[in-house]
Amino acid sequence: RQFPGCGNIVTFSQFLFIAVEGFIFEANFGRKRPAIPIRNYFIMVAMFFTVSVVNNYALNLNIAMPLHMIFRSGSLIASMALGIIILKKRYSVSKYTSIALVSLGIFTCTLMSAKQVASDSSLNQEDGPQAFLWWMLGIAALTFALLMSARMGIFQETLYQKFGKHSKEALFYNHALPLPGFLLLAPNIYQHAVLFNQSELFQVPVIGLTLPIMWFYLLMNVITQYVCIRGVFILTTECTSLTVTLVVTLRKFVSLIFSILYFQNPFTGWHWLGTAFVFVGTLMYTEVWNSLGPLLARCRRRPKEE
Repeated sequence: RQFPGCGNIVTFSQFLFIAVEGFIFEANFGRKRPAIPIRNYFIMVAMFFTVSVVNNYALNLNIAMPLHMIFRSGSLIASMALGIIILKKRYSVSKYTSIALVSLGIFTCTLMSAKQVASDSSLNQEDGPQAFLWWMLGIAALTFALLMSARMGIFQETLYQKFGKHSKEALFYNHALPLPGFLLLAPNIYQHAVLFNQSELFQVPVIGLTLPIMWFYLLMNVITQYVCIRGVFILTTECTSLTVTLVVTLRKFVSLIFSILYFQNPFTGWHWLGTAFVFVGTLMYTEVWNSLGPLLARCRRRPKEE
């Protein structure tokens, strides 16, 4: 919020931290050979790096964080579309219905945000068309990142089918191999490092260390991102894909609500309607209702049995 263009330094810090951790505990200081040929990781990493950078730059193009979150929730649409085109998959009517709901929700939120941008920009006739053009470019960037992310998922799925599932190894290489690419973003990263140094001082509770508050925010972001990545990895090994998808969906919803309430982002009734479409459609896609039905039935029978 204080530095909207700081996405690159945030992403670099996350990548560096996870890569160092993976180098020590997964790659065993480089002594462990990867189960999946390294050339495949280079392809995956090129996609992963592109998606991360494009999503960061979209925030500089008049894209509000709630819209950014909602738009990225449309990964179901992109995955289904590319799955049909590339993998020749076919889906049930309920799946297509859920995708239609998600699409309608994203379209509603995008349209309302477009009107807000146009309205806000009308205060300055000179900057109005330019601001709206930047917003359109931001939407195009999000769309590209969405499709690229879906293509990466399909590529990763085919790799796992061929070489077996190695999620932790993929996590390490996806974060370690892109690190040289951040040299292209070095001026932007250095610029924001200077800005972070100039932020107000903050005393860290308990340990009493004093440092610029933006570095404290960055440290907390890196730690929580690491916990998130590890948590999802553990979840995928312990639970079904349905449970993982449901938990991630609820996490997106909580993030969205927190962003609206805490940061007081503008959110109209139309945005709420669009959000409802997105998350109801996502839950339909996971078929959570089919799993809850038998569970509720067992809960109703249990008192009688006792």
